[in-house]
Amino acid sequence: MEKTATRKPRTRRGRETRAAILRAAEAVIGAQGYAAASISDITRAAGIAQGTFYIYFDGKEDVFRELVIEMGRLTRKTLSDAVAGAPDRLTAERLGLRAFLEIAATRPTLYNIVEEARFVDPDSYNAYFTSFARGYARNLAAAAREGEIRPGNAEIRAWALMGMAVTLGERFGMTGADTDAVVDEVFDMLERGLKP
Repeated sequence: MEKTATRKPRTRRGRETRAAILRAAEAVIGAQGYAAASISDITRAAGIAQGTFYIYFDGKEDVFRELVIEMGRLTRKTLSDAVAGAPDRLTAERLGLRAFLEIAATRPTLYNIVEEARFVDPDSYNAYFTSFARGYARNLAAAAREGEIRPGNAEIRAWALMGMAVTLGERFGMTGADTDAVVDEVFDMLERGLKP
């Protein structure tokens, strides 16, 4: 996908219109899939004229990419807020996983869009996960230095934990499963391992 710059509105009304387009695009693309969704579907859902769409976005690719970026911002902020008061890394991991599963439960269409980005816009998909993994690895390395977790390869651990969270989000977060039960089971495994 060719990268284009979205136009940021200067007025409150413009910001509201742009936000309405993004919410409509999230609902339409997240439900129908990228290929099936049209700009007409998005503008109809947003309650705007099709020409208005092009004031804010160059096309469907542009709005899709913006939704992937938005999911990244939402995830980082939500997880950061969730773990802010954690006394140690394992507690932060528990709180972070729970918060991530809540994102999957409350914003399933946005979650679907990020997963679809693997095929629709691999650059955005890779940037989303690579950026997240870098910060995650830094936090894990710091926790190891502080003696909160065993030393190990922070990058591999970050990707392993992210992979687990994404899969758990797909299987349990989006299906209304008991989030606490899922988190408890995961942390029993993380803290004790699989050895009998």
